Amino acid sequence: MKLLDIGEVSERTGIPPSTLRYYDELGLIDSVGRHGLRRQFGPEAIWQLSLILLGKKAGFSLDEIGAVFGKDAATELPRPRLQARADEIDQQIHDLAVLRDAIRHVAACPAPSHMECPRFRKLLRVAGRRTRPKG
Repeated sequence: MKLLDIGEVSERTGIPPSTLRYYDELGLIDSVGRHGLRRQFGPEAIWQLSLILLGKKAGFSLDEIGAVFGKDAATELPRPRLQARADEIDQQIHDLAVLRDAIRHVAACPAPSHMECPRFRKLLRVAGRRTRPKG
């Protein structure tokens, strides 16, 4: 197994060495040794870092990511929590699509004012339904 120096892992992933050391301290990745003072990682660290980055993009905290993928991870995946987060992402995609459509429409609308445009007002109503507080 070819070991990767912390600098090489940083270069391959774009993650600063300080963050790699932090993730190692949290148990999200494991250094397998040192070459002088520099930490060494196995090639699996690249995959582990990809999972961490995906988890962060999905809105999970580092604690949540560690609970699922860290060295002390539970043996059972929290499938309901993962499904709920996927549902939240679906809603964000929908909301962003509505926002995108509104912006594109305003940019191309021939009405003298976007507030006079019936289509834009309809888009606002649709967006407003999603942002009202529940209760």
